[in-house]
Amino acid sequence: MDPLSDQLNTNNLWSLLVTLLTKDPEWLDHKVKSFLPSMDLGFGNRDLDPTKRVTQQLNKLLGQGEDTWQGFIHCVCMELTVPLHLEAMLLSTWGNTDGLSSQLTGDKESQSESQLHQGLKRPHQNYGNSPRRKQSRKQQQGLAKRYLQQLRTYTEQCYGGRSPGSGLFPASQQAYVPPILQWSRTTTPSHTQEGVAVGALKAEDGTNISILDLFSTKTNKDPKVTVLLGEAGMGKTTLAHCLCQQWADGQLKCFQALFFFEFRQLSLIPNSMTLLQLLFDLSLSPEDDPQAIFQYLEMNAHGVLLIFDGLDEALYPCSSIEVTDPKDAGSPLDLFSGLCRGTLLPGCWVLATSRPGKLPTCLPTEAAMAHLWGFDQPRVEAYVRHFFSDQTYQEAALVEVRGSGSLLNMCAVPALCQVTCLCLQHLLPDSSPGQAAALLPTVTQSFMQMVLTLSPRRDRGDCTTDFLLSLSEVALWGLENSKVIFSAGDIHPSTMAFGATHSLLASFRVCTGPGHLETGYAFTHLSLQEFFAALYLMVSPKVDTDKLACHVTLNSRWLLRTNAKSDLSGHLTTFLAGLASSACHPFLLFLAQQDKAWVDARQAVVIQTLKKLATHKLTGPKVIELCHCVSETQDPKLASFIAQNLPSLLHFRNFLLTSTDLAALTNILGHRDAPIHLDFEGCTLGPYVPETLAGCEQVESLSFKSRKCGDAFAEALARTLPTMKNLKQLGLTGSQITAQGIHQLVQALCLCPQLEELHFQDNQLKDQEILHIVEVLPDLPQLRKLDLSRNSIMVSTLLRLTEVAVTSPMVTILQVGKTDLFFDLSPSTKTVTDPQGGADLQGNANQKGEALSRRLTLRLQECELRVHSADILIAQLRRCPHLIEVDLSGNQLEDEGCCLMAEAASQLHIIKKLNLSDNGLSVSGLHCVLSLLNTCRTLVQLDISLLQKTAIFMFSPELEEQEGTQKCYMPQRPLELSPRWIRLTRCGLQAKHLEQLCKALRGSSHLSDLSGLDFSDNALRDEGVTQLAQLLPGLGPLHSLNLSQNNLSLDALFILAQCFSVLQWVLLLDISFESQQVILRSDRGGRDPQPAEFGPDFQAGAKFLGSGLHCIPKSFCLRECHLEPQSLQRLCETLEQCAVPLEVMLSCEHLNEKTLNTLLYHLPRIPSLNLLQLSLARKLPLRSPFLLADLFSVCSKIQKVELRSLCHMSLHLKTSEEQEGRYCGFIGCDLGQEHVKTLCRLLNKCDHLSQLDLSANLLGDGGLRALLDCLPQLPISGSIDLSHNGISQESTLCLLEALPSCPRVREASVNLGPEQSFWIHFSRKEEARKTLRLSKCSFGLENMPRLATGLSQALQLTELTLTQCDLAQEQLASLLNLVRKPAGQLTLRVKEPWVGRTRMKALLEVCTQASGNITEISVSGTQKQLHIRLDFPRQENPEAVALRLAHCDLETYHNLPARELRETCAKLQQLSLSQLSLCDDSSLMLQSLLLSLSELKKFRLTSSCVSSQGLAHLASGLSHCHHLEELDFSSNEFCKEDTTVLLGALESKQRMKRLDLSYLPLGDSNLAVLTRGLNHMTLLQSLRLNSTHLEDSSCCHLSQVLGAATGLEELHLSQNQIGDVGAQHLATVLRKLTELRKIDLSNNSFGPMGGERLAESLALCRHLEELRLGHNVLGDPTALRLARELPPHLRVLLLQACHLSPTGLLSLGQALDGYLHVEELSLAENSLAGGVLSFCRGLPLLRQIDLVACEIDDQTAKPLAASFLLCPALEEILLSWNQLGDMAAAELALVLPQMGRLKRMDLEKNQITAHGAQLLAAGLAQAPGIQVICLWGNSISHEKVQHLQRQNPRLNFAFFDSKSQTSGDT
Repeated sequence: MDPLSDQLNTNNLWSLLVTLLTKDPEWLDHKVKSFLPSMDLGFGNRDLDPTKRVTQQLNKLLGQGEDTWQGFIHCVCMELTVPLHLEAMLLSTWGNTDGLSSQLTGDKESQSESQLHQGLKRPHQNYGNSPRRKQSRKQQQGLAKRYLQQLRTYTEQCYGGRSPGSGLFPASQQAYVPPILQWSRTTTPSHTQEGVAVGALKAEDGTNISILDLFSTKTNKDPKVTVLLGEAGMGKTTLAHCLCQQWADGQLKCFQALFFFEFRQLSLIPNSMTLLQLLFDLSLSPEDDPQAIFQYLEMNAHGVLLIFDGLDEALYPCSSIEVTDPKDAGSPLDLFSGLCRGTLLPGCWVLATSRPGKLPTCLPTEAAMAHLWGFDQPRVEAYVRHFFSDQTYQEAALVEVRGSGSLLNMCAVPALCQVTCLCLQHLLPDSSPGQAAALLPTVTQSFMQMVLTLSPRRDRGDCTTDFLLSLSEVALWGLENSKVIFSAGDIHPSTMAFGATHSLLASFRVCTGPGHLETGYAFTHLSLQEFFAALYLMVSPKVDTDKLACHVTLNSRWLLRTNAKSDLSGHLTTFLAGLASSACHPFLLFLAQQDKAWVDARQAVVIQTLKKLATHKLTGPKVIELCHCVSETQDPKLASFIAQNLPSLLHFRNFLLTSTDLAALTNILGHRDAPIHLDFEGCTLGPYVPETLAGCEQVESLSFKSRKCGDAFAEALARTLPTMKNLKQLGLTGSQITAQGIHQLVQALCLCPQLEELHFQDNQLKDQEILHIVEVLPDLPQLRKLDLSRNSIMVSTLLRLTEVAVTSPMVTILQVGKTDLFFDLSPSTKTVTDPQGGADLQGNANQKGEALSRRLTLRLQECELRVHSADILIAQLRRCPHLIEVDLSGNQLEDEGCCLMAEAASQLHIIKKLNLSDNGLSVSGLHCVLSLLNTCRTLVQLDISLLQKTAIFMFSPELEEQEGTQKCYMPQRPLELSPRWIRLTRCGLQAKHLEQLCKALRGSSHLSDLSGLDFSDNALRDEGVTQLAQLLPGLGPLHSLNLSQNNLSLDALFILAQCFSVLQWVLLLDISFESQQVILRSDRGGRDPQPAEFGPDFQAGAKFLGSGLHCIPKSFCLRECHLEPQSLQRLCETLEQCAVPLEVMLSCEHLNEKTLNTLLYHLPRIPSLNLLQLSLARKLPLRSPFLLADLFSVCSKIQKVELRSLCHMSLHLKTSEEQEGRYCGFIGCDLGQEHVKTLCRLLNKCDHLSQLDLSANLLGDGGLRALLDCLPQLPISGSIDLSHNGISQESTLCLLEALPSCPRVREASVNLGPEQSFWIHFSRKEEARKTLRLSKCSFGLENMPRLATGLSQALQLTELTLTQCDLAQEQLASLLNLVRKPAGQLTLRVKEPWVGRTRMKALLEVCTQASGNITEISVSGTQKQLHIRLDFPRQENPEAVALRLAHCDLETYHNLPARELRETCAKLQQLSLSQLSLCDDSSLMLQSLLLSLSELKKFRLTSSCVSSQGLAHLASGLSHCHHLEELDFSSNEFCKEDTTVLLGALESKQRMKRLDLSYLPLGDSNLAVLTRGLNHMTLLQSLRLNSTHLEDSSCCHLSQVLGAATGLEELHLSQNQIGDVGAQHLATVLRKLTELRKIDLSNNSFGPMGGERLAESLALCRHLEELRLGHNVLGDPTALRLARELPPHLRVLLLQACHLSPTGLLSLGQALDGYLHVEELSLAENSLAGGVLSFCRGLPLLRQIDLVACEIDDQTAKPLAASFLLCPALEEILLSWNQLGDMAAAELALVLPQMGRLKRMDLEKNQITAHGAQLLAAGLAQAPGIQVICLWGNSISHEKVQHLQRQNPRLNFAFFDSKSQTSGDT
C-alpha cells in the first residue's frame, strides 16, 4: 500500500472525506475537471451511487501523485464547510506542500495563510448592541480561562504546525532564523522579559535585539505601541507568526491573549465594526457570553497583545472621528487608532509591521520603532544549514553562497534567501561546483529559476505557457488596481488550479464582514506577483512597446503626504530590467512564442528607456533604484553608461537604505572612471551596510550623518575603510558611536594614509575618544582637516589638544568653541637627503625652514580657561615659532590671566591677532595690558572696550617676519617702524587716567609710529580734553583722534579748535555737537578707517594718501551747534591762527541776521580761508542775498557766492592775486520782481562777474523784463541761469526783442516744458553772430508776426532753433514769409514730429514761402529736423533763370509751386536728405528743382528709401548739376541696377571734390561706370567706398583712374575683400598720391606680402595723418617696414588685430617714440607677451592708447606706466583683457596723480585682486580729473567691491560701465 493510502486509512479519513464530498457532487465535478483537464472523467454516468461516484473521482485524483492530491485537499479545506476535527486532520496530514503554498518569508507582503485558518469555523454572533448578561466574577474568570485556552489552541493550529516562514518544508527540516533587528529610535529595553529569547545575540547599541525586547520599554506608561519597519522580504510577517507560535507554545508568559490581523484583509471589510467584532468575528469566537470575556480582557489589558501586519497596506485614511467606546463602530484603521492612542482597551500592547515610508498619523509619537535588516552572512549560512537536511547538499550550498558575492548580497533579504535555497535544491544535483550560483546572478533570474523549478517538467509546453501567461495577466491587473487578494471570479479555475498545484498561488478564507466568509487567492509573495506582471509586459502581444516603456519608471521612496498608501509595484521596473538581460532571452522566447527579433526589440525598449532615465537629474532613491535595474540587466555597456552619467556628488537624504541597495550602487560604480562623492544624511542604514562598499575604489568622499549609526555600524565601516584605496574624505557625524566603535575606527584609519579629511562632528564623544582619534594624526600624512565639533571635552583634554597642535608640524589651525573643535593641517612633505653624508646638515636646514614657514592659528573660544590654564598655555605656545592668531575670547582669565597673556605676547611670535575679549578684564587690569605697547615691536592695533567686553591685539606680519629674519641673518639692521592704532572705547576712562595712558603711549613711540587714538564713549569731559590737548604734541603726528561721546561742552570744542589750528598733522576736525561726535584726522576722509579692515591693502593705500598731505587744505566741520555772535567771534579768532588753506563747514538750526553779519565781518580776517559752507535747518532772512552780493565789493578774495533755498550758503575765496571769473548764485531764494533792481545795482560793483544763477526763484515775466532792462549795464562775461522762474511765452518774445540792445549776448536758450530752463550766454566783447534756441514754447499763428518782427530787427541773430514749439507747416510758412531782414543770413532749424512723416514735396512747398534766398536745405527723418539757411535780401540769378527756362516746358512753368520753389531756391548750394522715404512725386519735384540749381555744390542722400523710378528722376536732375563738389549716397539700400543708374549722374562732374558711395553694391559693371566718372574728377579730395564689395580686380580698375586725382587727401576702402593682389595695385597708385592725409584699409584680407607693399608706398605719403589698417593679417614684416619710415605728420595709427608679435610691436613703439603729432594709437588684439612697450621721449599729444588683449602682464607694467607719464595729453587708456595683476595696479596707481588730463582707464578682465583695487583707489583719490576706472571681471569679491565703491564711486565694477556716459558727457 502506498503512503497516501496508509494516511487515508488512518483515523478513517477516507470515509469521512467521501461522506463530506457526497453532499456537493457538482463542486467535486468542477474541481476534478480543473485538476484533470485532459482526462475523460465519465461525468455522463449519473446513475452511479453517489458514494461510488465520489470514490471513483477521488481515486483518479489520488493516482496523479502527491502534488495533485495536496492541491485538491487544500481546495477542500478552503472552499467547503469542513467540520473542525476533519479539517484539522486533513491539514495536519497534507496541509504543507513542496512548493510555495506558504509564504516565501515573513514579509508584510508575503501572502501567508489568513488568520482565518482553514477548518476553523465560528458561528456568527452579533456583539454590537446585545445586553451584557450578569456573571459572577468566578463565572467570568472561568469563561475567560476557557476562551483563552481555546484561543491558544486555535493559534497553535494556525501557526504551531510549522516553523514560521518555512511553510514549504516539514518542520523537522527547518528552524526559524531571526533577522537583524535594531531599534530605530532611542527606545531600548530597560529590563529583560522572562521567557525564551529568539535570536540569542545580545543587543548592542540597539542592534540584534531579541524579539522579547520589543515588549520592553523604558516606561510603563500607555500606550505601548511598537512598529516593526522593514523593506519587502525582510521577515516582518514571519516574525509576527513567530510571536504567535511562541505565545501558543507558552513562551510569551507576559501575555494572556494574542490577536493577529492582516491589513490586506481588513481593507476588504466594507462596513464599520466595533472592537468586539474585530476581536471575535475576525479571530476565534467565544462559545458563550462574549461580553464577559471582553470585560475580562479590558480588566487585564496589560496582558493582551494585538498584532497588525501590513500597516502600509491600509487602503483608507484615519477618519477625524475618534473611537473612544468599545460599542462605537469604525473602520479597522479607526479601531487600530483607538488601540494605539489608548482610548480602546487601554493598557494593551500593539505591535504593527510596515514597510518604511508614510505611516498613519494615528500612531503616537512615542511609539517604539524597530527596523528589520534581513540577514548577515552568519544568518545566511544558518538558514542554509536549516534548509538542507542532507549534509552533502548543505556543504555544497554553502560553497555556492560563499563563493558568489552577488548571491550572498541577494540572500541578505530573507525572502530571496529562501528562493535561492529552493533553486539550489533543484540545481545542485545536476551541476558542478560554482555552476549553480552562476545560474542565479540576479533576483530576476532567481525567480525565473524558481518558476521553472515549480513548473511541471514532464509536460512543460504550450499548456504550461498558457497557464503562466494567464497568471501573468492576473498579476499585472492586480498591481494596476492595487489588488493582492483575488476572488474566485478574478482567476480562471484552470489557472487557479495550476497556481495552487505548483505553489504559485495560495488560497485562504477571508472575512469581509460579520458572518461573511469568502475564499481569497493571492500569489505566494508580492514579489512573485510583480515578477509575473513584468513577465506579462515583456511577452504579451497585447502590450505594445510604448506601454512597455511607460512601465519602466523609477519610483521614489519618499512618499507624498497625499498618497493614500505606498505603491505595490515597487520592484516591477527591476524585474523588467532583469528580464531584459541576455540570460532571460530563451525563457522569454519560450513564453512569447515569437521570433528572436520580436523579443530583442522588447528587451531593447527597456534598455533604451533606462538610458534615457540616466540622463535626467535623479533624486537619491531613484539613483538607487536605477542601480538595481542596471545590475539586473547584466549589461556592462549600460552599466558603464550609467556610471559615467552619475554626478560627481551623490546626495542621499532621509530614506532607508539596505545592504542590497548599497551593493547595487557599488556594482555600478565599479564601471566608473572618475571619482565620486557619496553623502548619506538622515538615511536609515542597516548596521552592516558599509561592508557592501568594500573594495570600491571610485569613492573619493564618503559621509554618513544619522543618529541611527552606532558601534556595529562603525565596526562594519572599520572593516571596509582599508579596502577603499582612493578614499580621501570620510565623515561620520550625528551618530551614537561609543568608545568601542571609535577604537575600531582608529585602528582602521591607521591603514588609510591617503585620507585628507575626517569629520566626526556631533557624535557625543567623550575626552578619551577625542584623544584616541587625535593620536592617529601622525599616521595620516595627507590629512588636511579633522573635525570633531559638537562633542564635549574637559579643560584638561583641551590643553592636551593644544599640546598636539603646538608639537605637530602638520597642524595649522586648532579651533575649539562651544560647538567647534577642528584641526586644519598642512600635509607633510618629505625631503630627499644626500646619502653621502649631507643628511644631518640638510635635515637641520629643513627643520629651520619648517620652523620659519610653519604658522599656527589657535582659537580657544568659550572653553572656561582660567589663570592656571593660561600659564600652561603660554608655556606651550612659546615652543611654536609663529602664531598667526591666538583667540582666547569668552574664557575666564580675568585681569591676572589677561596680564599674563599680554606680558607673554612679545615672546609668542604672533603674526596677526591676539583676542582676549570677554575674559573679565577691568579698568584695574587695563594699564597692565597696555604694557604690551612698550615690549612688543610688532603690535599695530589695540582695540579694547570694557563695556563691550572686547580686547583685541593686532600685529604686523611683515614686522614679525622682518624681526625673525633679523635675528637669524642680519642682527645689525634696524627695524622699520610700524604705525599703531589704539582704541580704548567704552572703558570708563576719566581725566585722571590720561596721564598714565599717554605715558605708556609715549614710551612706546620708539618702537612704532602712533597712527590713531580712539577714546570715544568714555568720561573724559572738558578736564580730560584740556589735559589731552597739553599731551598731544608729545605723542607726535597721528592719523586719527576720536573723542566722541565724552560729554564735552562748547569750551572743550574751542580747545580742540586751538589744537586744530596749531598742530600741523590735524587736517580735519569734525564735530557734531549734539550727537557728541568729535574726530581729529590727518586726512579729509569721511570716517575713521581701521587698518584691519583691508589688512595689508590699507597700509599700501595709506602711503598714497600720506604722500600728498601738504597739498590738502585743512577742514573744520561743526554741526548741530547753536552759535551766538560771541561764540562765533571766538571761533573765528581761533581759526585765524591757521597758517595753511582752510575750509570751514558750519551746520546749525538757525542763524539770525546779527550772527550772519558777525560771520561775514570776520571772514576777511581769516587769511587762509578757502571755503566757508553754512547749512541751516531754518531759512536765513530774505535780505541775506543782498548781504552776500555786497561781499564782492567788500572782499576782493571772494570768488564764488552761492545761496540755496536761504538754507545752504557756500563762499569760495582764493589766496592768489590772479583774478578769475566770479560766480554768484541765489537759487530758490524767493527773489521776485521787486528785488531785481537792488540785486543788479549791487552786482554792478562786482568786477569779473562770470556767472549769475537766479534759478528757482519767483521772478516771473515782470522780473525777467526788469532784468533784461538792466542787462546792458551788468558786467557779466559768462552766463545767466533763469530757469524755473515761472516765465511764459511772453518772456521768450521779450528776450528776442531785447537782443539788439545786448551786444555781448552770444547765445540764449529757453525751454518752457516741464524741465523749465532759461539761459543767456555772454562774451567779453560784442558778438557779431547770435544764436537763439527755443523749445516747447507753443507758438500759435497769432504769434508769428511778433516773432518775425523780432527776428527781422535782431540783425546779429544768425541762427534760430525751434524745437517742439507746436509749429505747424502753416505757421512755418507764415514765419518764412514774414521774416525780412535788410541784409545777412539766418539759419532756421525746426524740430517737429511732423517733419519726419511729411512728404518731401510738402516740405519743399513750405520753403517756397521764404522771403529770402534759400542757400541750404537739410531734412532728417529720424531726427525730425528741417534745416533752412536764408540769405537776405532776396536776389535773382540771371543764369538760374535762363537755366529754368531751358529745361521747363510751358505747363511746368505755369505750375505755381514748382516755379516759386525754383525762384526761392535759385541760390541753393547744399541739399541734404537723410533717413527719408521719397515717393515718386517728391522725386519728380526734386528733379525739376535740380534742373534749375546752377549753384548747387553739395548733394546728400543717405539712409533713405527711393524707388527705381524716383532714383532715375534724381539721377536725371543731378546729371545737369555741373557745379557739384560733394556727393554722398552712403548707407542706402539700392540694388545693382539702381546703383548703375545713379552712377550715371557722375559723368562730367569735373569739380567733384568729395564722393561717398559707401555700402552700395559696386559690381564689375557698376565699377566700370564709376571709373568712367572718376576719370574726369581730377580735383577729387575724398573718396569713400567702404563696404562696397570691392575685390582685387576692383583695385586694378581703381588704381588706373585714381592716379589722375593727385590732390586726393582721403581714401576709405574698409570692410571689403581686398587681398594681397589688390594691395599691390593700391600700393602702385599710392606712390602718386603725395597729398594723401587719411587712408582707411581696415577689415580687408591683406596678408604680410600686401601689407609690406602698402607700407613701402605709404612711406612716400609725407602728409599722411591717419592710417587705419586694423583687422588684417599683416604680420611683423608690415610692422617692421612701417617702423623704418613713418609719415612725419601721423596723428592716428590703428593696427588692431593685425597678428603682430612683440617683435613687430616693439619696433613700432621705438619708431613712434618722440613723434610730436600722434593723438590716437591702437595696437589692440596683438601679442606683447614677454615684450616691454616703453617710450624714452614720449608722445606729447597722444590722447588715447588702446592695448586691449595684448597679453600684457605684471613684468611689463612698470616701464609701461612710466611711458604713460611721457604722454601728458593722455585722456583714455585701454588695458582690458590682459594679464595685469596687483603689481601692475600698484605701478598704475603711482602714476595716476601725475596724469592731469586722464579721464578714463579701462582695466576690465585682468587679474587684479582687492589689494590692487585698493591701491588704485588710493591713487584715484589724488587724481580728481579722472572720471572712471573700469574693473569689471577681476578677482574681487562682492563685499570688497561694495566697500571700494563706497570709498570711491569712480571705481566701476559693472559690466556696462560708464563708457557711453563718458562719451555723452564729453
